[in-house]
Amino acid sequence: MSQNIKKIIAQEYIKCAKNPAYFMRKYCYIQHPTRGRILFNLYPFQEKVLNLYKENQYSITLKSRQLGISTLASAYSLWLMLFHKDKNVLALATTQATARNLVTKVIFMYDQLPKWLKLPAVEKNKLSLRLRNGSKVQAKSSNADAARSEAVSLLLIDEAAFIDNIEETFTAAQQTLATGGQCMALSTPNGIGNWFHLTWEKAISGENSFLSIRLPWTVHPERDQEWRDQQDSDLGPRMAGQECDCDFLASGDTVFEPDDMLYYEKTYEKEPLERRGVDGNLWIWEGVDYSKSYMVVADVARGDSSDYSAFHIFDVESCTQIAEYKGKISPKDFGNVLVGIASEYNDALLVVENANIGWATIEQVLEREYKNLYYSSTSNMESVESYMHKYERDKLVPGFTMSMRTRPLVVAKMIEYIREKSVTIQSKRLLGEMRVFVWKNGKPQAQDRYNDDLLISCATALYVRDTALKLRQQGMDLARAQLSSFSNLNAKNQAVIKTVGNKKENPYLLKTPGGQEDITWLLK
Repeated sequence: MSQNIKKIIAQEYIKCAKNPAYFMRKYCYIQHPTRGRILFNLYPFQEKVLNLYKENQYSITLKSRQLGISTLASAYSLWLMLFHKDKNVLALATTQATARNLVTKVIFMYDQLPKWLKLPAVEKNKLSLRLRNGSKVQAKSSNADAARSEAVSLLLIDEAAFIDNIEETFTAAQQTLATGGQCMALSTPNGIGNWFHLTWEKAISGENSFLSIRLPWTVHPERDQEWRDQQDSDLGPRMAGQECDCDFLASGDTVFEPDDMLYYEKTYEKEPLERRGVDGNLWIWEGVDYSKSYMVVADVARGDSSDYSAFHIFDVESCTQIAEYKGKISPKDFGNVLVGIASEYNDALLVVENANIGWATIEQVLEREYKNLYYSSTSNMESVESYMHKYERDKLVPGFTMSMRTRPLVVAKMIEYIREKSVTIQSKRLLGEMRVFVWKNGKPQAQDRYNDDLLISCATALYVRDTALKLRQQGMDLARAQLSSFSNLNAKNQAVIKTVGNKKENPYLLKTPGGQEDITWLLK
């Protein structure tokens, strides 16, 4: 080899070592899905991201689909291994097979390198590549032990939003990363409340050390609105919002539609007129109107530190949220608060969930002798159907019975009200809980690290209201039908209404303990 060639190679080596973008454009081959084996000719946005990776210890990338960011991370890993000794790159994903895809990309690029640039491999298989300089890359599925046993130079987390136990893995890795290692978390969004979402939110607010990098579909120079519209057709609007727009609200299997949530935020959400209590957690939007009927529906905390007691006040006729409370309070004190607020709001119907610790709150309500307490049936009939029979105390228990049977019905009723825009919700706290209420294993529940106390009490209120109004209407219709039959009978048999002896008798006079009441108004 001539001296000139050696000099050129030395110069090229130095350029590659100093500039990873130069190294990738000139010597890194990738497997393109349609073009086959091609050089990794970085787009301008990819080079900007690469520089950010190189300059920052911690980064979190919220990305659209098919932007080549995973390929970029793989190429960066290879560059780090080639030009630095004893670097340990750990690729994590939901499964080992997914993590292996990153290692496969690294190995493909390594195999295409010219001989003068390729360091000999002392270990190469589907899960790892180890070079003679001591640097290596390996693939592992995410678990608490994945990053605990050895020092990590680069922790590469692919599709981080989809890894259930990533918190434990990251906590275990932090000790080794603290010595100077890098962490790169990449993902499309997957709902709200998971580690990726929380880390992202803290990153953009400056509450952690992560640099936030957002890459929607618009950063790609070869994509236009026609391409985006096609994604709506191929994936559906909701999935396209997740995969293309980096929309957390559209991502994940949320119970309430993102469009409905946006409607409520823009139309009804507002600050309360009054905040009561020592903690200021009783929010009131409207004072009492004694011409209206109200209901107070409460969910009692289970007793653990993460749970809250909550209640709502609804105008029954208009189905408008009037007030709400969410706070940590003892069951006995909660009972006193409920009696006080229900009495204030025109002796409102008071509905208290009677499961577990809820009985302590109900006992306090009973001790205060509150008269308009909701009762549930002890039979298999729907609990709210027994409201019309509330005086049959031997067949009823105080409070609303939430069970595996009634909970799906309660949630379904709220979904119906929200979809049809037939309830007015003004609370940003409640709307916040609705955003993180998701389907998990076919069951609706709050995302991890969030709660649904306000949501469940609201759903119960809508369920009770809906059924109680139907039952009231059924009773009215029955009374009207009976009176109508009386009227028809009178037309056929005048002797019934003309005289009894020498006195005229009105069949529409109802005898009550307080005297007689004319009930002809029911016929109007």
